[in-house]
Amino acid sequence: MLSTPEVGAEGFSETHWKSLRYFNLYRFAVAALLFFSALLYPSALLVLTPQQGLLHLLLASAYLVSTALTVILAYRHRQHASMQLTASVMVDVVVVTWLIHVGGGLGSGLGSMLLVTLAGAGLVGQGRLVLFYAAMATLAVLFEQSYRATLHNDFDAAGFFHTGIFCAGFFAVAVSARLLARRVIANEVLARQRGVDLNNQTVISQRVIEEMQDGVLVLSRTGQVRQSNPRARQLLALHGGSEVSECSPELMQGFVDWCRDPGDEDALVSVPASGMQLRARFVGTASTENDVLVFLEDIGRLQEQARQIKLAALGRLTANIAHEIRNPLSAISHAGELLREERRGELYERLLRIVLDNTQRLERIVNDILELGRRDRSYRERIDLREVLPLFIEEYRVKENLSAEVVRLEMSGVATLCFDRSHFDRVLWNLMGNALRHSQRTANSICLLVCDAPADGQLELHVIDDGKGVDDTCREQIFEPFFTTHHRGTGLGLYIARELCEANGAQLELQKSGPGADFCLLGRSVEC
Repeated sequence: MLSTPEVGAEGFSETHWKSLRYFNLYRFAVAALLFFSALLYPSALLVLTPQQGLLHLLLASAYLVSTALTVILAYRHRQHASMQLTASVMVDVVVVTWLIHVGGGLGSGLGSMLLVTLAGAGLVGQGRLVLFYAAMATLAVLFEQSYRATLHNDFDAAGFFHTGIFCAGFFAVAVSARLLARRVIANEVLARQRGVDLNNQTVISQRVIEEMQDGVLVLSRTGQVRQSNPRARQLLALHGGSEVSECSPELMQGFVDWCRDPGDEDALVSVPASGMQLRARFVGTASTENDVLVFLEDIGRLQEQARQIKLAALGRLTANIAHEIRNPLSAISHAGELLREERRGELYERLLRIVLDNTQRLERIVNDILELGRRDRSYRERIDLREVLPLFIEEYRVKENLSAEVVRLEMSGVATLCFDRSHFDRVLWNLMGNALRHSQRTANSICLLVCDAPADGQLELHVIDDGKGVDDTCREQIFEPFFTTHHRGTGLGLYIARELCEANGAQLELQKSGPGADFCLLGRSVEC
């Protein structure tokens, strides 16, 4: 991120210090010119006469040393900038005034050197100091003119007028330079702030693009990838040096078609490497290269979002309905129990049994739906499966009147799971009920397998049966509510099991391997 320059106690920024160094370097160059002229060829300038060569050489030497010191101070001693500038200007005023005096007055043309000095001081100086420098130069020149008139006992009105005009120029140059410097500094500050804002906006925009759930590509008109965000590289399996045509020929063909005839229609493309289906949207830009933005959306994610919205709405609706019908359903069930006490013949008993059986089935559906509404109230704890599963299997075997050989338990690894205990019990009951319903009910028909997952800190719990398995046409619907392949099923068992797993930060998936059905619960074994 860009930052503003450091400003000292005197208000001198890095720009001011740089200008002061350049100003002192200019003075050093002028002093060096005077010194070598006085040393090697005194008659090169009118003021360096051979008769006073030694005096001129001493003055030039002193001026050269003083300017060299100011240059060193400006680079090494970044303090008291105003004092350094004031000392430099005063030295220049004294030296140039002496040169003007020796050269015969302002008519020698050496007064322009003071104009340059005041202009430089105006660009570097602060506040009213600029006027002070102009006033000192004016007093020095007026003093020199007055001294000359007194020395020659000749009052030259034209010379004083010329000097006054020149002194007015001192103030004009100093003030103009100061106003120009203020405007330049204001523009510099504005440009620096614009740079900071632009850099911040670039950083934020880059962060937004990186965190987008949609992939973003910037393609040249020839199909070369100029930029891409992490999501786009993940969707396309795009690596360094890879071309779009290599990752998805359909995407490249869609891009070519869009370049030939730009439109608003999206293109559905596939990625062979991952098997994902994507929706691509092409948008032209006003860049100098006419680059094209490509937005990529995962069709599977969109379908999953739509499914979740549908299921959430369905869950709220069914929960409200279940709550409303529970009381009349209880009344029907109670009335049926009372009617059972009367003996009115075989037909009467059979019809009453149908009523009671369906009443119990409805009651079970209502309980399942209400249990689903409480999925968010989970209190996770660390469950030791080596203790819990044997007790659960024994209880389940007794309730379902199964022999001990039907259910087999295999455990390895850590065998601990972070889960809400009541939710875990409900998930197991639903999975075991589904497995038992489709199994052959012989020895080892159902297997509970516990093992460590490949990822650290995770555990797998498999519920496997020896039934016919799940048909490929039903795999996408197996976890949807009210979908069942059994005439006595409610279609809510697996749906509730998956929802409870997700409420506890776990996943429930149907594995593809094996002849029977293999439901795998993947959850955390540490950090509850």
